[in-house]
Amino acid sequence: MKKVLVTGADGFIGSHLTECLLEKGYEVKAFVFYNSFNSWGWLDSLPQEKLSQIEIFAGDIRDPNGVKEAMKDVDGVFHLAALIAIPFSYHSPDSYVDTNIKGTLNVLQAARAEKAERVIITSTSEVYGTAEYVPIDEKHPFQGQSPYSATKIGADRLAESFYRSFDLPVSIVRPFNTYGPRQSARAVIPTIITQLLAGKKEIKLGSLTPTRDFNYVKDTAAGFVAVAESIHTIGQEINIATQQEISIGDLAKEIISQINPNAEIICDEQRIRPLNSEVNRLLGSNEKIRKMTDWRPQYTFRQGIAETIGWIQNNMHLYKADIYNL
Repeated sequence: MKKVLVTGADGFIGSHLTECLLEKGYEVKAFVFYNSFNSWGWLDSLPQEKLSQIEIFAGDIRDPNGVKEAMKDVDGVFHLAALIAIPFSYHSPDSYVDTNIKGTLNVLQAARAEKAERVIITSTSEVYGTAEYVPIDEKHPFQGQSPYSATKIGADRLAESFYRSFDLPVSIVRPFNTYGPRQSARAVIPTIITQLLAGKKEIKLGSLTPTRDFNYVKDTAAGFVAVAESIHTIGQEINIATQQEISIGDLAKEIISQINPNAEIICDEQRIRPLNSEVNRLLGSNEKIRKMTDWRPQYTFRQGIAETIGWIQNNMHLYKADIYNL
């Protein structure tokens, strides 16, 4: 592939993937969410020399005509556009169906019509639900423990059906929890960091016992590219994981130790998921991606956290540390 479309390029992972693709010599068409402010999301923060290399297409992933127009004259697509906040999916599930399922269908239909060489669909470790065994490999059963995860399961299965029914060269990439610069405060790591940097002595969190497998965002972006560049990954579902886990409580203690060791953790009831919706353990297997590609994590957890703290420290004006971000 020479020229690729990245949907959700204005988002957290999408903007990092766009940068990664540029560095590897790809031409990139960035599909960003249309808005009257002419905002291109996180792409607006890129240096002008990088931004000038990107072709911007403003549209709505829910609109099939716009997606089809965007797919013209590209060799492949990385589909990242989605609604991802789990708490918001509890009270607005319709929007998740429209964006995550219908949006993915629009991408698949357009890719089929335009005979795309590669179609990379973004999944999530949340489709597995609480681990029945660890490390979680790609054969682990699916469990929709939130409307968000249910819509991602549906999108994944649609993608599989297009591979099996129409020979569309689909790969499903399943990142475990990604963190790093530009992540919104609805995610746990920026939530902790922003409260600490705002001088809070009491850090509000939900449940502290769940464990997660955290990927630094640059490793996640490199994983997407590695999957796209391997012919062995067509028709496959592939985890991007470090195969290491940490509890939310221990995560918070680590970040507190780096910023303000005197801060304490307190439980905020509104941040706790419903009992049967909480995913208690996520520890991913990366055996498949290591076997099929040359991808290996390049950042340790401590390195990634340090870079994230530094970036947020320089961009605290973008965050509202006093509110609970859905």
